[in-house]
Amino acid sequence: MAGLAKYRAMRDFSATPEPQGGAGSKLALRYGIQMHDATRLHWDLRLEWDGVLLSWAVTRGPSTDPADKRLAVRTEDHPMDYLTFEGVIPKGYGAGTVMLWDIGWWQPFHDVGQGLEKGHLHFALHGRRATGNWSLIRMKGRDEPRENWLMIKEEDAAADQGGTPFSERYPVSAVTGRSLAQIAKNAPPHDPGPARKGPLPRFRAVQLAETVAAPPKGVDWLHEVKLDGYRAQIALGKGGIRIRTRNGHDWTDRFAELVQPLAELPCDSALIDGEIVAGAGLSGFSALQAAIKAGGPFRFYAFDLLHLDGKDLSDAPLLKRRAALEGVMADTVPLGILGLSPAITGDAAETLGTICDAGGEGMISKLRDAPYRGGRGPAWVKTKCIRRAEFVIVGWQPSASKGRAFASLLMATFEGGRLVYRGKVGTGFDGDTMDELAAAMKPLARDRAPLDAPKAETRGARWVQPRLVAEISHAELTSAGHLRHASFVALREDKSPKEVALDPTPTEQLEKPDPSRIDVAGVGISHPRRVIFPAVKVTKLDLARYYHDMADRILPHLADRPLSLVRLPEGIEGERFFQKHAGKGFPDAIRRIRVPDPDGGDDELLTVTDARGLVAAVQMGTVEFHPWGAKRDKPDRPERLVFDLDPDEGLGFAAVRDAAFELRNKLQALGLAAWPMLSGGKGVHVILPLRRTASWETARLFAQLFATLMAETVPDRYVATMSKRRRKDRIFIDWLRNDRGSTAIAPFSVRARPNASVAVPLSWDELKKQKRADAFGMDAARERGWDDLRLPAPNALNQTLLKRLAALVERDKD
Repeated sequence: MAGLAKYRAMRDFSATPEPQGGAGSKLALRYGIQMHDATRLHWDLRLEWDGVLLSWAVTRGPSTDPADKRLAVRTEDHPMDYLTFEGVIPKGYGAGTVMLWDIGWWQPFHDVGQGLEKGHLHFALHGRRATGNWSLIRMKGRDEPRENWLMIKEEDAAADQGGTPFSERYPVSAVTGRSLAQIAKNAPPHDPGPARKGPLPRFRAVQLAETVAAPPKGVDWLHEVKLDGYRAQIALGKGGIRIRTRNGHDWTDRFAELVQPLAELPCDSALIDGEIVAGAGLSGFSALQAAIKAGGPFRFYAFDLLHLDGKDLSDAPLLKRRAALEGVMADTVPLGILGLSPAITGDAAETLGTICDAGGEGMISKLRDAPYRGGRGPAWVKTKCIRRAEFVIVGWQPSASKGRAFASLLMATFEGGRLVYRGKVGTGFDGDTMDELAAAMKPLARDRAPLDAPKAETRGARWVQPRLVAEISHAELTSAGHLRHASFVALREDKSPKEVALDPTPTEQLEKPDPSRIDVAGVGISHPRRVIFPAVKVTKLDLARYYHDMADRILPHLADRPLSLVRLPEGIEGERFFQKHAGKGFPDAIRRIRVPDPDGGDDELLTVTDARGLVAAVQMGTVEFHPWGAKRDKPDRPERLVFDLDPDEGLGFAAVRDAAFELRNKLQALGLAAWPMLSGGKGVHVILPLRRTASWETARLFAQLFATLMAETVPDRYVATMSKRRRKDRIFIDWLRNDRGSTAIAPFSVRARPNASVAVPLSWDELKKQKRADAFGMDAARERGWDDLRLPAPNALNQTLLKRLAALVERDKD
């Protein structure tokens, strides 16, 4: 590795025990701080980046006082295996004893490469000791033989301006519990924390919350943020540490990163209730699933204490249990990987609004004087910002695309011991997730359905035994009790299928609070519950989530192309307008690009390059996306032609479908390959991909000649002019979109039509089966396979082809 060339050149590995290599982390970035008793005692900060450890020698060690500016000398990059190195380095290699003083995960707040170049790194540390936000700032004098930086603590909950100096507060290793002297003598590692004599407390059934439509009123309640993770019961005692799920399964090995910090808690024995979430700035249940596979990062929030030092606390009121828990957690590092879930007093509705505004999942309210009782009861209640619940997988629908393991999952719940069908989920999966689900379902295959399900909706389904539980986000349940706008979140290995039932509160009563903003792809969506499409009950939030989920399919047709937005700020029933230039207050996520114009100047136009840009456009009231037929680097060289088949009002879709095939055949006769797209309105777009060699003038002339040829050849079916009078009972072959600056609807864009239909690309075989141009709504578009749809290669337009086409037009006129 090029980044380690200097490190390796400085060492003879037959003489020093220092590591030579190692692989980078899979999910988040690791960091470590090593106390190095060399000629001068210092602390080495190491930050993982690009497969190596960026390294600084920090004089006197990091300080949690923001007023302190500690000198940090940049040294050579180190290999990843150095992260956990402890030992004695011989003379000639920075002689001295090395202790692993701190370890964890770090979170940069900007591009690291740019930060190194500019001389300012701003980041957070999520670990055992040096937590919170920090800055590294390079001092002037870059021509000196070494880079001198300053390491500075930011003002936050982990800042501390007094007491024992931070670097002296922890005299032993964060991992092996050894002092520098013990490491020098090669003493064996030993467990940190107190030597416990009390027996390990047994697992107890966890207390669960009932769902309510609105938060409780009064002063008798404490409120907590509803966390998006795994419920965990932590047992500490003479037998060590046990981390168990809500059903009592021992998952200590999966959350091994938490064991050592938990072992340091000051108690003889304890049984702590809480939640494990993804750490290091990662959020959401999907991130936690990924963290479990990668071995971290995690964070544990404690919220109840059932047993302490041999005494059962479950009969004590919540306030007394909380006080005891606060004592156990008092010395944990602020903003570290162990924390206390804050208990909030005051107005419950206002608290819930704040949580929802911040993009939270909901709130748990607990009676402050109630004892702890396993099972679901009214002493704990939950109020949700978003609808997320568990469902049992009972089958799957095959996909027409070879690139997808399935098209959708079939879901159910247990009601009164009987499985009840709850509909399909066809989005929220990436390729790896689909493969994992397919592998998990394969051994559970069965011939017959395990429940009664609508035959029309489940025709061709493959059924499985009801063993797998999935967490699903959804807009609501329909009147038939089926999922609407559903998206897969993750498998729930910690939950038993038999306990999966609908919330006891009737669905229609579960009105969501109307937060002023909900975050999607890092964009705050204002008025998220505003209904954009009343006929199908699609809200602004639904639309934002659709474009976020479909970004991988839409962006190949939008990125690096100027585009126009169709904006409907007041919804489908309000004013609509096209916009191709940025207006006042347009977010930066909607990019601006400069495109030369034919008169020698340039024009600043809009484009989007990522999911955040799509969602930001929705926040500005956008429904439709219309890209140019050329990219920004060659705006005068089109990459496609679009023939929009626009039927007269009296014609059915079958005539349009036949026309698309007739256009295809005529193009094939000219040696050109095209693909079809349902417009989401009345017609079909026949799209001809082009090599970027011909000019717009050539492309426009070809489109005009081809449309004219079709109209002259079959005048009773086609016209090539916009005249309403001449279009009677005919199809207008609209070729006018093929000019510089003209746009056409993007594939997978929602249409500004009452049914929120979607423009969807098809294969020619699929087009044969279609009965409507607006056959796909947002859910159907999500479920549709796309990876295996092979679009034809770009075609070449040239003068020979134009002359041939012109001759055909003249011949038909004669």
